[in-house]
Amino acid sequence: MLQGIGSAIRELRMAKGVSQESLANGAELDRSYMGGIERGEHNLTVMNLKKIADQLEISVSKLLKTAGF
Repeated sequence: MLQGIGSAIRELRMAKGVSQESLANGAELDRSYMGGIERGEHNLTVMNLKKIADQLEISVSKLLKTAGF
């Protein structure tokens, strides 16, 4: 489950041409934490998921749909 969300975030980020560091900074998260999210190592809070979705300019529901939920 976490790997699916992380993969979706990575896929969406790369499709937008955004670096991991830029996404992390925009979402007010540490870059190494963002890397862990993309690798499926961190259980996200709803607030952090919302921050990431906002930076990717998509809804949380679309992000989760991309992840297979």
